Order: sequence, then C-alpha cells, then structure tokens
Amino acid sequence: MANYPQYDRLQPVFILLNLIVGVGIALMFHNMRSKLLAKFHQTTMFLPYFLSMIIVSYLVYGFLNPDIGVMNKSFLPMFGNDEGVMWYSDPKWWPLILPIVNTWKFIGYYAVFYLAAIIGIDNEYYEAAHIDGASKWRQVWSITVPLIRPVIIILTLLQIGRIFYADFGLFFQVTQNAGALYDKTLIIDTYVYQGFLVSGDIGMSSAAGLYQAVVGFVLVLSSNLIVRRISKEDALF
Repeated sequence: MANYPQYDRLQPVFILLNLIVGVGIALMFHNMRSKLLAKFHQTTMFLPYFLSMIIVSYLVYGFLNPDIGVMNKSFLPMFGNDEGVMWYSDPKWWPLILPIVNTWKFIGYYAVFYLAAIIGIDNEYYEAAHIDGASKWRQVWSITVPLIRPVIIILTLLQIGRIFYADFGLFFQVTQNAGALYDKTLIIDTYVYQGFLVSGDIGMSSAAGLYQAVVGFVLVLSSNLIVRRISKEDALF
C-alpha cells in the first residue's frame, strides 16, 4: 500500500476525453439524418449516467473477473493469451481501464450539453457556408466549434476545479478496493475514507476536505484568469 495519497492524476485525461469524445458524439447526433434514431442513441448513451457506481463496478467485474470474465475467457484468447491477466492484482492496466469506464459512464451527460449548444446555432451560418462550398469538416471547424467555445470553456473550467477531487465510487468500488492497485488508485478521497475507518480521525477528514476546496477554488480562479487574458468574452467572470 502506498504511504501517501495522491491527487487524481487521471483527471486531466478524464477532462480531455470528456471534451473530445463529448463534442464528437454531439456532432454525430446532430448530423444524423434519422432524428428518431438519434433520439434512441442519445437515450442509450445517457443511461449509464444514472447507474450507481456499484452497478458499474459489477459490470466491470464481469469483464475483468480472472476466472470467468469476458476479457480472460473470450477476448484475450483471440490474441493468443490463454493464461489471462490478473486484473485486480496488476496496477499497470488501471490508468487505461479507469478512463474508459469514466468516459462510458459520463460521456452522455457532457454530450447533452454540447448537443444543446450545437442545436442553438442558427442554420443560416451553415447555409451560407454550404453556398460558399465549405465541406462538413470546414463547417465544423469554422462555425460549430467557435460558436460552442463558451460552453466548452465553462465545462472545462468546472472540471479543472475538481482535479483534486475524484469520483470516490470509481476509485473505490470499480477497483474493488484492491490493495495491490493502491499505487495507481489511492487518492485523497479513498485515503481519507480508509484512514477514518481505521483511526476515526475526523480532523484529518475535515482538513482534507478544506484542502480540496481551497485548491479547487484557486485552480478555477487561475484558469479563468488565463482564459480572460486570451479572450475576455469567454471567461466565467
């Protein structure tokens, strides 16, 4: 077990994936010809957001179970690995697994925001671009992305403020609280929880919460200041 907690080192990866994949999916939904099919896919992708992280942990366990999991029994043998992987004993895989799980669960939530921003764009911009011969990709880069930039910046700044927080369920439930994974999964939230169970130190828990709040506040202010210097109109305040 690691001797000290770390901030969520994967949070920048989460933020980047939520941005790129979220905008990409929103664009895909917006350009689907069948609106009924688009609504179906939106509902399907938004559903994981409402699932408890405990349920998600069991779904992940169904894939990664060393004895009967889908990965060891069906997927890895296709590539010549018949021995499988002890997923809950080998920490090197979890910096890849956790972003995949986090993106699957929350991407529908962020895609809804981006899709709402895209829908609010006046179609006259696209019609004028089409008349000028602009391709779909050119319309995306020259019209869609610049016009939804304020939404992108706001959501990114809010996520930056939570870099020193983490989804407790993701790092505690999904990893099954496996001690062998602490090198990659022990963060402030899980460390405080475990320390409270062992020692009952309420002061440490309170201090950690205050530390996270103060640092998050400073990060939001700093990020907003940088955005304000680049583009005053896009800043939060």
